Amino acid sequence: MEKIQIPFNKPSIIGKELYYIAQSVLSGRISGDGLFTSKCSKLIEDRYSVKKVLLTTSCSSALDIAAILCNISTHDEIILPSYTFTSTANSYLMHGAKLKFIDIREDTLNIDEKKIEDVITPRTKAIVVVHYAGVSCEMDEVMNIARKYNLLVVEDSAQGMESKYKNKYLGTIGDIGCYSFHETKNFTCGEGGAICINKGDFIERAEIVREKGTNRSKFFRGEVDKYNWVDVGSSYLPSEILSAFLFSQLENAEVITKKRLEKWQYYYNCLGDLENKGFLRRPIVPKNCVHNAHMFYIILKDEKTRDDLMNYLKDNGVLAIFHYLPLHLSPIGKKLGYKKGYLPITENLSLRLLRLPLFYDLSENDQDIVLSYIFKFASKFA
Repeated sequence: MEKIQIPFNKPSIIGKELYYIAQSVLSGRISGDGLFTSKCSKLIEDRYSVKKVLLTTSCSSALDIAAILCNISTHDEIILPSYTFTSTANSYLMHGAKLKFIDIREDTLNIDEKKIEDVITPRTKAIVVVHYAGVSCEMDEVMNIARKYNLLVVEDSAQGMESKYKNKYLGTIGDIGCYSFHETKNFTCGEGGAICINKGDFIERAEIVREKGTNRSKFFRGEVDKYNWVDVGSSYLPSEILSAFLFSQLENAEVITKKRLEKWQYYYNCLGDLENKGFLRRPIVPKNCVHNAHMFYIILKDEKTRDDLMNYLKDNGVLAIFHYLPLHLSPIGKKLGYKKGYLPITENLSLRLLRLPLFYDLSENDQDIVLSYIFKFASKFA
């Protein structure tokens, strides 16, 4: 096997990341909630019109805080897709909630809003949506259902920063939104996240939970003369070094998104003929959605074709990878009582999906190499 020449992902330095890191160190404070943490939060709040944004150590941490704010307990049920990362489910399972996995839509691979009401019971507490590949769920319908049954809505927008649904930024529509700044995301600091508090009466408690269950933030604002342990919580603050790196990425969000969209569109245009011939299916973006080019995936006719193409690309130095293994078919999912066949669309599409390399510094020449191997492989099926 040849050495990988074109990786699936590669983090990039866009602007003043290293300069800001030096500034943070020289300031004499690199623990959390310093200058750059504040700058990042304010930038997101202002750009997205969010009531309160708190940076966290990861999107997983943001989801953990969300579960606490929702007062999840063993009496509650949570509705969510199975086609997602483990963090989406773990945050609620850790509090003893029952997970009600439902199927996804064939077009966007997002939670099927038409199936939500079928699983609502008197114990249902929240709907957790995942905006797959930075393409929005059908949020109007989700929010209408939530209001009808008095449910909370948490947006797992790990992949959705800068994406919109009907001119609203993802993460700002539900009661709580969660972002990821992992190195595979559009805007990164290696590991990091943020929680968007869109429900005003969650703000004070969110600060407390994030600060190890203390009212330390109020103390630093001079609102109390000393801080104390007042609630549950943990240490969810990222260091200033991470926030400094992230601030430069967020400053350049429009530049990054524009460049990623160009690469996404290039793949999309070039693969049109193979879709017309029935070899693959390209991503589908509904008209009411603006996406952020988080990933470009193709869906092949079956698992064998997907795996054979993935291995063929790898043998030729190109790293393309599959994505989530459905949570309901995982060892934990099976312990919860789920079986194969329960979510047929999720099970089918997860076996056929392949993600192509897409990152800021990916050149058009590299994309042409990726595409040439896909065309060569597909020619065997002509």
